[in-house]
Amino acid sequence: MMMSGRGVRLLTAHGLRGSLRKAAFSTTCPKHKSYKVVVVGGGAGGCATAAKFSSKLGKGKVAVIDPANMHYYQPMWTLVGGGMKTLEDSGKPMSEVLPKKADWIKQKVVGFDPHNNRVMTDDGQEINYEYLVVALGIQLNYNQVKGLPGAFETPGVCSNYSPLYVSKTLKSLQNFQEGNALFTFPNTPIKCPGAPQKIMYISEEYLRKHGKRDKANIVYYTSLPVLFGVKKYADALWEIVKERNISVNLRHHLIEVKPDSREAVFQNLDKPEELSTLKYEMLHVTPPMSSPDVLRNCPALVDGAGFLKVNKETLQHESFPNIFGIGDCTNVPTARTAAAVAAQVGILRKNLGMVMDGKDPRQTYDGYTSCPLVTGYSTCILAEFDFNLNPVETFPVNQAKERRVMFHMKKDMMPPMYWMAMMNGYWEGPKYIRKAMHLGLSK
Repeated sequence: MMMSGRGVRLLTAHGLRGSLRKAAFSTTCPKHKSYKVVVVGGGAGGCATAAKFSSKLGKGKVAVIDPANMHYYQPMWTLVGGGMKTLEDSGKPMSEVLPKKADWIKQKVVGFDPHNNRVMTDDGQEINYEYLVVALGIQLNYNQVKGLPGAFETPGVCSNYSPLYVSKTLKSLQNFQEGNALFTFPNTPIKCPGAPQKIMYISEEYLRKHGKRDKANIVYYTSLPVLFGVKKYADALWEIVKERNISVNLRHHLIEVKPDSREAVFQNLDKPEELSTLKYEMLHVTPPMSSPDVLRNCPALVDGAGFLKVNKETLQHESFPNIFGIGDCTNVPTARTAAAVAAQVGILRKNLGMVMDGKDPRQTYDGYTSCPLVTGYSTCILAEFDFNLNPVETFPVNQAKERRVMFHMKKDMMPPMYWMAMMNGYWEGPKYIRKAMHLGLSK
């Protein structure tokens, strides 16, 4: 679930406590500030970009605007839900993650004014920029499902997508007695589209190991017409669900949770009038998602779906050449993962640098993304692919096969790589490793 430019909006805290730099942003601070580069969003894409350009431009030239106290490595939440990691393992204070040469404006952006090169924050500041990088991530909309988020206060309802609810997943597994274990994929774009399945496979193995599998009916409800978007990996996953006796319902999405009766209501997307209601002992919810409200409220910046409108290859905005986007908030048509963000960091670094030098951006992004599909407590399928859904595999082996080594790469190698390399702007994806692994013959 290595996912991208995404701050956790549910945990953002307005106010100034907890930051060693709070004095610089007190109520007496200037209401107008100007920077060479302003980065909106302190997630994976925002931090990596800020690290690149603050190092290049020097102290005081780059600002990051984000109100969150904590930065989370969200791909770890799949493992947190399965009891292999803790929530505390996945987070670090934002003050430790942001580059020291960048100014941290610990506020929430409430408006964009791209025609006048400025953004507005909730404390009344106007921040001017020469260049803007939008890295706002994606917004979780639990409230679009009737009965949520209130149902999270009741037994058996959990979600790995939020730090508020991820710890409930393991508790739901521990408390499982018998009945239906339901897993959902909503009818919207989401970050890490493999994650709804990962926790299902982990849960299946957990129930097996604890002698509960014969009392559990595991069902996957996905709005998609396929199990996974890339056929090579989808074929492998279909074999897994058949072998493990997991039921899959395509083109269905969750519309209501009834915690009093422990029932979930699903709609058939091909026959919208057709609803089905199931009892649940455990219900893992992947929430509907969208671009952040503040971005959708600026029509000049977004497409019809509300996502930042950029050239998918250069990451430059289609109407404002001094604006770039990265990660989940953009309309780049690839799976929203942190692996995609890592690849985009290199493209953005080069292209924004060219624009600063008065040149046209020439580096092109091929849509590379990766989804380590964890299939249990010791196995993983490493899916890697491009815009055209063609596999772009790093290792000279069949990555559609479940492998222990891929699991340990996901669990043990990727987290330190994220914190030490990506957050400091050093990791731009495995392109050169792939070429070396394939003797320079791969793209």
